Amino acid sequence: MSHRKVAELPVRIAGLGWYLPARRVTNGELEQRIGIAPGWIARVSGVQERRYVDNETTVGMATAAARMALDAAGIPAGALDAIVGASAGPEQAIPCTAALVQRTLGAPEGNSACFDVNATCLSFLFALQTAAHLVSAGVYRTMLIFSSEIGSRSLDPEERESAVLFGDAAAAAVVTRASTAEPGTFWHARFGTWSSGADLAQVQGGGTLHHPNDPATTHGMNLFHMRGPEIFKQAGRLIGPFLDDFFAELHWERGEVDAVVPHQASRHAVELLTRRLGFRDNQMVVNLPERGNCISASIPLGLAEAVGRGRIRRGDRVLLVGSGAGLTLGAVALTY
Repeated sequence: MSHRKVAELPVRIAGLGWYLPARRVTNGELEQRIGIAPGWIARVSGVQERRYVDNETTVGMATAAARMALDAAGIPAGALDAIVGASAGPEQAIPCTAALVQRTLGAPEGNSACFDVNATCLSFLFALQTAAHLVSAGVYRTMLIFSSEIGSRSLDPEERESAVLFGDAAAAAVVTRASTAEPGTFWHARFGTWSSGADLAQVQGGGTLHHPNDPATTHGMNLFHMRGPEIFKQAGRLIGPFLDDFFAELHWERGEVDAVVPHQASRHAVELLTRRLGFRDNQMVVNLPERGNCISASIPLGLAEAVGRGRIRRGDRVLLVGSGAGLTLGAVALTY
């Protein structure tokens, strides 16, 4: 076991927001379109419906979620001194998506630094860890993190399990220093990558190896490909010891957690946390049936919706946990 230092930073999530496209895509619609037997999607994935964009853009969804988060925090866009994009799919290759959100948000130019963090489904957790340390150190005072995903345009209908699993969404968080009057704590974060699983979930195109202008780049290289059963097998073998180390470092018991917000990877992945890893059903925040797997937006969307409906309240101990391509595991403990 490693002995990492617990952060215990006086940092709070001051406000949360989210955006969901209006278009609801039911299992029946997908089953008819792809040629799947009725009931197969719900049985295999646990998803009942998901949202797909029509005319929305990655930046537009991020901006809507950001405005909601700023309103919830009671903070104007002009107070932001850093904006962090935390998505698997950017709006375009250059510049960073955060710069485009600064513009559409109307945040004053030059007042905020903008950059992106990409760790696929765990992008928000890595960005939250980064923001917590920067705010605690006084480098920035008020940081905005957003995750905005349009995965529906990159799905391969020939890969049924992944084609029916994903949904589009955006979520955002405003991170500030905590005070006596407005408490909050970023307790601990732990990440680990097992690159032997790097080929299990990938989009090969879009980079320098398979450039869009290279005639050898095929259409299939620009689609998302996932070997779901192999990911589940590898993650399922690793997540138990990973969380044992995390809680040993944190000095919390699993039963002391008020809410567990997992990445909504699949029905089997969410069930793994309760059936084998010691969490109770009433600790779990699950929106997979209505939202699907929203990639990097999955965890912050679950957190934001849970706060919005009163499931998570100020002072609650919250665990954010999940896996991402790489293969990477991650967990964050905080007091909301």
